[in-house]
Amino acid sequence: QVQLVESGGGLVQAGGSLRVSCAASGRTLSMYVMGWFRQAPGKEREFVGAITWSTVKTSYADSVKARFTISRDNAENTVYLQMDSLKPEDTALYYCAARRIDRITYNYWGQGIQVTVSS
Repeated sequence: QVQLVESGGGLVQAGGSLRVSCAASGRTLSMYVMGWFRQAPGKEREFVGAITWSTVKTSYADSVKARFTISRDNAENTVYLQMDSLKPEDTALYYCAARRIDRITYNYWGQGIQVTVSS
């Protein structure tokens, strides 16, 4: 089991920055991919980006590429989502998730944290 707890969300003006954290516990993450997803009101949950823990390789959705950065702190067992140049359309509930590197499905999810971008 992997437990995930997000923190750091909040309200920010358009053009501003915010960093969301995801603290993981329960398993060594060297065999895991950590993903970020978001869900806006009335919309389906969408993939934001991911990081492979062991290689630190990242991938991003086109909508956030060059604005968002995912990183991880091995000592703290924490994944970060740095969001810059935020837009009102980035407003959503943001979720951290984890899957084994040899699996497709994300099995473990955090509770979600609200990010609101005002225009």
